[in-house]
Amino acid sequence: MNAKITGVGGYVPEKVYDNAYMESIVDTNDEWITRRTGIKERHISADNEYTTDMATIAAKRAIENAGLTPEDIDLIMLATVTPDYFTPACACIVQSNLGAVNAAAFDYNAACSGFVTGLTIAEQFIKAGTYKHIVVVCADTLSKATDYKDRATCVLFGDAAGAAVVSASEEQGIIATDIGADGSSGHAITSLAYRNDEEETEKRISHRKDTIWMAGQAVMKFAVKAMADASARVVNSAGLTWDDIALVVPHQANYRIVESAVKRMGITDEKVFLNLEKYGNTSASCIPVALTEAVQQGRIKKGNKVVLVGFGGGLTWGAALIEW
Repeated sequence: MNAKITGVGGYVPEKVYDNAYMESIVDTNDEWITRRTGIKERHISADNEYTTDMATIAAKRAIENAGLTPEDIDLIMLATVTPDYFTPACACIVQSNLGAVNAAAFDYNAACSGFVTGLTIAEQFIKAGTYKHIVVVCADTLSKATDYKDRATCVLFGDAAGAAVVSASEEQGIIATDIGADGSSGHAITSLAYRNDEEETEKRISHRKDTIWMAGQAVMKFAVKAMADASARVVNSAGLTWDDIALVVPHQANYRIVESAVKRMGITDEKVFLNLEKYGNTSASCIPVALTEAVQQGRIKKGNKVVLVGFGGGLTWGAALIEW
């Protein structure tokens, strides 16, 4: 059996921080933010709204979109860097919220590469015959880990959740994936848990070690090459060319990163789906939220071949070639 995405769903909170609001809290302006990132708005979770709340809604929508019930689900995998708890796993809480009583559940962390990593894992379970229906859900409340005194990073991040159901199918689905990591550069993006590190704390304007710190230029250089190269590998491994690809759905981190990666791929902007101006960087949920919108808008139709590609903390990368 093949592993195929049979349903997708997304969720974003109601509250919005637009660029005018960002101007009011930090030394920045709309022109600078737009020119350097392409972001106009980012959705922000309520004080009492957490990763599992958002993930539950996205997963429920994906299950319904697949024409299934929670009882049909065999496994829930949840990617996050902002868990409600270290234990229980967020996936277990989502399992309970959904009533997915037959599902195993666990969390994993590949940062912004989490969705493609999850598809890769799900494909192995499907092809091994272990499970028939798997929910891959990605959710993060990055606003709770954002240093709003740091103008270089606070304009980037928003909150969202996105999910997909991966099912056993006789139809073509996930054709090829490519995941990887460069741990030697991992400290280019950091957010500390139990570890105490005076140097890391001093880097942060707020001096809160749990906020996100990023070496922007180093990350951009890594991201452009990693996304372009991983995308080329999955296309080439399938014996295809970019002419065969209907759409590329990239991690929605920063317009300049995506633009540079697209140029390196040698494809036109018309083949790329972007929604980052509305949401900003929402970590692993960027790709499934964008995929959901692309399907809803008719940008992806049955039989289309689509490349999903991202990069993230770790540093990690992931690309997947799928047939819709």
